[in-house]
Amino acid sequence: MEINEEKIITECQIGNLDDFGRLYDKYIKKIYDFTYYRVLHKETAEDLTSKIFFKALENINKYQANKGSFSSWLYRIAKNTITDYYRTKKEIINITDVWDLKSDEDIEKDIENKQELDEIKKYLNKLSPEQREIVIMRVWNELSYKEIAEIIDKSEDSCKMMFSRTITSLRREMPLALFIFLLLN
Repeated sequence: MEINEEKIITECQIGNLDDFGRLYDKYIKKIYDFTYYRVLHKETAEDLTSKIFFKALENINKYQANKGSFSSWLYRIAKNTITDYYRTKKEIINITDVWDLKSDEDIEKDIENKQELDEIKKYLNKLSPEQREIVIMRVWNELSYKEIAEIIDKSEDSCKMMFSRTITSLRREMPLALFIFLLLN
């Protein structure tokens, strides 16, 4: 059953928060996946995902449909929440290179295909943080170019071009089986 996002958002903005759960249900898996692929730790991703939805509920009055889709607004909240998480972490790390984190957290039980993902990680580490972000959002988070453009504040054409060039480059460098795994998982 398709939900009427605009109606639910309007109701939430006037104080009727009963239907916010329907928005939560629609986006929970996407936002969790978006978060997980940036922190690579199940419990951390779960905690951050709850914070993201809490912030969205708390700030629903600030959402403006004329400035982009609700999903893009939600992904921006997610991106900012993840950035804040890394800023407050005690270890000093480069926020734009979160993919480069050490893998000594208990990732093995979180990721079924750890070997393949470790191999893919080697190739993704060669990309710029922006290229990596676009590939992850497009391939694993299945976001449209329009949504990606709204999230990272670039033009849609720029995102398409960067994704296309990056995928072409990865296809040349990666073994075919690994490239297919990247696109299918």
